[in-house]
Amino acid sequence: MNLAEQIEICCLMEATARKPGNVHPAASFADLTYGDFTSAAVAIGKPLAASQHDGLGRAIFEAIHATQRLARTNVNLGIALLIAPLAAVPARQPLAEGIQNVLSHTTVDDAEQVYAAIRLARPGGMGTTASQDVNDLPTVTLQEAMRLAADRDRIAEQYANDFQFLLGTARPWLIDAWHQSQDPQHFLNIDGYHPLPGIAPWEAAILRLQLTLLADAPDSLVARKCGSETAAELQTRASQLIHGQWPHQPGSGSSLIQFDHWLRADGHRRNPGTTADLIAATLFAAVRDGLIKLPSRNEVLHHAERIQNTAGMNT
Repeated sequence: MNLAEQIEICCLMEATARKPGNVHPAASFADLTYGDFTSAAVAIGKPLAASQHDGLGRAIFEAIHATQRLARTNVNLGIALLIAPLAAVPARQPLAEGIQNVLSHTTVDDAEQVYAAIRLARPGGMGTTASQDVNDLPTVTLQEAMRLAADRDRIAEQYANDFQFLLGTARPWLIDAWHQSQDPQHFLNIDGYHPLPGIAPWEAAILRLQLTLLADAPDSLVARKCGSETAAELQTRASQLIHGQWPHQPGSGSSLIQFDHWLRADGHRRNPGTTADLIAATLFAAVRDGLIKLPSRNEVLHHAERIQNTAGMNT
C-alpha cells in the first residue's frame, strides 16, 4: 500500500465511522454528504503524498483545489493541513524524529499557498485577525503563521509544537483503543452495549478516540462557530460518557445517542469537525509508522454499504 492509498483509506475510515455529530454513511448535513467525503478522500491522496517533493503549500493547495472540483463546501481542509506535513517526512524516518525538520523549513510561499487553499475551502467561523489574516498576503513562514493561531485552533497548535499532541498523546490513545477493539471479549462487550448495529472493531476504536479527544479539550471549530460556553459543554458531555465507562455499562449506548442528537441540533453547528480532522491524521500517523494495520479500501466501503442498508431498514 503506497502513501496515497494510506491517506485515502484513513480518510475513508474517519468518514465511515459513525461518530456522534459528524457526517457518516447514515447521516448527512444539508450541504455535506458521505459521498462528498469518499470523493474527497480519493482526490487528496496523490497531492498530499507528493508533499515531500512539492512542498507543503503546493500539496495543500492542490489537495483542496482537487476537492473543490467535486464538493460544494469545505470537506477536508483540516485533514489536508494535518496530513501534508506528516506525509512530507522521509519514508525511513519515524514521524516524531522528522516532523520538526519539515515544519522548520516551511516558507512564506508555503503560507501564501495555504492561505489561498483556506480561501478556496471557505471554512466556517474563521473571522478576521489583526496580523497575518488569511485574506491578506502573508509575510511570515507557514509555521510562524500557524503559531499566531495556535491558542485558538488545534490544527495550528500542531504546527506550533511539532505535532507533539497528535504524535505523543492522540496516537497512543488510538493504539490503545485499537488493540482493545481487536480483543474478542472486549469487542463483544462493545457490541453488546453499543447502539450501532454491526460495529466493526476499527470503527469502535475510532469512536473511542473521538470521545477521548472531545473530553480532553474543546473542539476549536465548535468554539469558533458557537462560542466557548457551547464548546465547554460539549467537552463536559463527552467526559461524562468516557468517565461513565462507555461502552461497557448498561445505558451508555442510549447516552451516546443523546449526545449525538445534541450535537446535531442547532443546524449541525455543534459538529466537532476539528476533532474529526485530528482523527484522520492520527490514523495516518499510526499506519505511517507501522503501528496499526489498515483494512482494505473495499472492506471500508463494504462496511459503509452495510451501514447504509441498515439505516434504510430502520427508517
